[in-house]
Amino acid sequence: MSSLFSPFTLRNLNLPNRIVVSPMCQYVADNGKATPWHVVHLGNLALSGASMVFIEATAVEPSGRITPGDLGLYNDETEAALRPVLEAVHTVSKAAVVMQLAHAGRKASSHVPWETGQLIPFGEGGWETYAPSAVPQKEGERAPKALDSAGLARVRDAFVATAHRAARLGVDGVEIHAAHGYLLHEFLSPISNHRTDEYGGSLENRMRFPLEVFDAVRAAFPADKPVGVRVSASDWMEGGWDIAQTLIFVKELQKRGVDWIDASSGGISPLQKIAVGPGYQVPFAEAIRKETGVTTISVGLITEPRQAEDIIATGKADFIALARAILYDPRWPWHAAALLGAAVDAPPSYWRALPREHGDLFRNASFGGR
Repeated sequence: MSSLFSPFTLRNLNLPNRIVVSPMCQYVADNGKATPWHVVHLGNLALSGASMVFIEATAVEPSGRITPGDLGLYNDETEAALRPVLEAVHTVSKAAVVMQLAHAGRKASSHVPWETGQLIPFGEGGWETYAPSAVPQKEGERAPKALDSAGLARVRDAFVATAHRAARLGVDGVEIHAAHGYLLHEFLSPISNHRTDEYGGSLENRMRFPLEVFDAVRAAFPADKPVGVRVSASDWMEGGWDIAQTLIFVKELQKRGVDWIDASSGGISPLQKIAVGPGYQVPFAEAIRKETGVTTISVGLITEPRQAEDIIATGKADFIALARAILYDPRWPWHAAALLGAAVDAPPSYWRALPREHGDLFRNASFGGR
């Protein structure tokens, strides 16, 4: 039996395989509201054969959007816009749908990537950004506003409110985004956190606010549904956040009942030096899984089925997450199952798509008629 296509349980989720669709920002929301693009995009990925599909990073407050095109879930209008998207996806697919809760911190108020991706000036539609400290993402940019006690409470409450809205919408799980240089990662990293109060300085202090957010979200979200965390396991910078600190953070999350760790890296500074290559982030997931036993998701240039199979079979991670690879090939799980001698679920309307040599690829497929 293929390890990649073996089942796994996360609280109330009984997942048929270990393939996850990563959260991928689309930058086409309308003032935070989902659009027809999200129905088509997520519906397509939900029919891929992956067991879990992550909704893109979803801002918990307007100022937490990376760009003006970011998806949000922070008021009645954004909730109402997302409802038909989730209803459509759940109607046509058995895949679990997980929402990534996010706040961009000092990386907010940026142009969409195809329009430079740079910080938007106030006079051109930009907005105030917030961070642990008044330290800009890169030299020459305007500084973010350091969060005071009222600001910390506001952001924490925003994560809770979004978790409540996500539960009302019927999402199957949530993931807290504490990676890629966004707000919660900014608290963790000494590169961006220069505070001298109880939220800065020591590792214990730098972890405090992300742990408070996790505790609050876990308490707000249904107990039978899973809550995970995405981390950047390394800043790829001297004096920054690293795997040793990550392991301590994960152990604290473990005490609090975290259901998975999505192990990524980087994003805290354009000065990072990342050694990119196939599966380059897999060792982070492997170290976390080995040292803590927490369920892990591995990401980063995982593109080939046998590569993914090896990651799961050798215990380097419990799940693999696909991003660009599954945009390029939205039927990647079908093709992986065919190569590895496994089977996937597919809707009856697609059963006649199979080549003759892969007639047993779809579970329970039987198509009669003329």
